[in-house]
Amino acid sequence: MVDSVAITLLRHGLTEANERKAYLGWTDSPLSMKGKKDIQELKHLYPTYERIHTSDLGRCTETLRQLFPNIFIVKNPSFREMNFGSWEGRTYDELKTNAEYQKWLENPMVAEVPKGESYPEFSRRVQDGWIQLTASEDGHSYALMTHAGVIRELLSCYAPMEKPFWDWSIPHAMGYELIWDNRESLRRGERCTLLQAVPIMGKQNGQSDSMV
Repeated sequence: MVDSVAITLLRHGLTEANERKAYLGWTDSPLSMKGKKDIQELKHLYPTYERIHTSDLGRCTETLRQLFPNIFIVKNPSFREMNFGSWEGRTYDELKTNAEYQKWLENPMVAEVPKGESYPEFSRRVQDGWIQLTASEDGHSYALMTHAGVIRELLSCYAPMEKPFWDWSIPHAMGYELIWDNRESLRRGERCTLLQAVPIMGKQNGQSDSMV
């Protein structure tokens, strides 16, 4: 359709902190050797985009440099991962006796993160960024390189089917393409009409359910 719009949500490549299963929000970590290898193996499977928006964190821009070295990117800190504050860089085993952490695990959609963001704060930030992106773009095919938590938030709101935040699996260096029949339905905040995995593969390996 002439006025259809496709937006692909991509997760950055596997990082060294991801391999340790550490919380990784606003701090950064370089891509691991496996992460770089995985990107190179997937590189030829991606379509081309008119423009790519991205979180300004290094693991996203580093992934983009390897996937699309010559494309212009638009950085936006609104699409950063959730700020894990005092828990940044720490693992479950390091935090499991922490009372504040246990309280957060019991209700992560409400509980505060010390020196970080609550889920409602995170959600408002991401949605503000999404409104900026959809209002400013007039192309028909573009992408957003970001983080698992951001992708889960956007899929929860805009995928054709309703699924809880934590039910979405977001593999590293992969993502989902969301397609709207027309631009106005996108800008009105309606759910997309079609959703498909990107890149298209027979089987996806290395899936991770952690919001890091």
